[in-house]
Amino acid sequence: MNASLAPSTPRDHRATPVLTSDHEMLRETIRRFIEERVLPHAHGWEEEGYVPRHVLQGMGDLGLFGIRYPEEYGGSALDTLSTVVLAEELGRSTYGGFAVTVLVHTDMASPHLANAGTLAQKKKYLPDLIAGNKIAAVAMTEADAGSDLASMRTTAKRDGDFWVLNGSKMYITNGVHGDIYFVAAKTGAPGRNHQVSMFIVEKGTPGFRVARPLKKHGWLSSDTAELVFEDCRIPAENLLGEENKGFYSLMKNLQNERIVLGAQAMGEASRALEITLDWVTQRKAFGATLWDKQTVRHRLAMLSARVEAVKALITNTAWRDAQGQTVTKEVSMIKALAGELVNEVMYDCLQFHGGAGYIRESAIERMARDARVQSIGGGATEVMLEEIAKRMV
Repeated sequence: MNASLAPSTPRDHRATPVLTSDHEMLRETIRRFIEERVLPHAHGWEEEGYVPRHVLQGMGDLGLFGIRYPEEYGGSALDTLSTVVLAEELGRSTYGGFAVTVLVHTDMASPHLANAGTLAQKKKYLPDLIAGNKIAAVAMTEADAGSDLASMRTTAKRDGDFWVLNGSKMYITNGVHGDIYFVAAKTGAPGRNHQVSMFIVEKGTPGFRVARPLKKHGWLSSDTAELVFEDCRIPAENLLGEENKGFYSLMKNLQNERIVLGAQAMGEASRALEITLDWVTQRKAFGATLWDKQTVRHRLAMLSARVEAVKALITNTAWRDAQGQTVTKEVSMIKALAGELVNEVMYDCLQFHGGAGYIRESAIERMARDARVQSIGGGATEVMLEEIAKRMV
């Protein structure tokens, strides 16, 4: 284990046969970084619309951007459960925009390079991504093609020693301030099909531009953009993986993405319940605290039980993934359950805060806004239910 990921005994130690003391030491490292480097400043990042680079480099310095990557590139060579710990603690920060900025870089974009890149590509890009010197984005979604990747319209045509990209991408996290973009484009026959390839595109490449930053309902400290490619010429060696096989790369990485999004959501839900418990045990109404109202107690108790149940599913699935087992159905369950449950938790937590929960300076108000996209991004609930149903028969 990377020495930078091993502080003193955690305050909140809860090791199990699956989550070991090493995982809990990692948890403490992340939690301490968030307390010291994130929480005092994150409100300003919401106003600015992005997380400052020096903060991300600080996470890189601690080894948090290379948790599962080989040590030869600067990584820590840990397991899927370590990624779950990272995602859960980022969710607990109460700033969803900060959390997703990090997770897109570590677990949604850079894995494309780690999993499919050539040795030369990994040597060129991976050390800087792990160190936080360069930030990654994955450009998959289009205005008319989200979960339905077969409808993708961006194309890449081979022209001698180059590929020429044309099209646009929408809702791209880290799109404004990213450095390295992993772009999906149609390379086969036109029309609806799965003949997609992945490409490495660096910021500053002629023909590639950020069309506009996008203003969002939540995740305000996460920069999100529309990207445009107009006769964007990239070297042939920037093809990432096999030609026309990018769809399978995207599908493979979505498994990891859905695990970490589920863990982030449950981190958010756990923290919201803690904040709300503190509130209802102090807030008085009609001569007693809100906690004295059975309706409030029982509702929070049931939500807490359901959050712990989904966490157990996530932990078990992450362990199985680390063993190399197929967990396609389970990650779809995680995404569907966690995305819906975190919104249910936030609704009730805000409700129990009353008017105080509706004010912008309230953490619960921000968390409720941020949570809404959890049932959309990374695979909408309805799409996930179809994925589960297909594997039931």
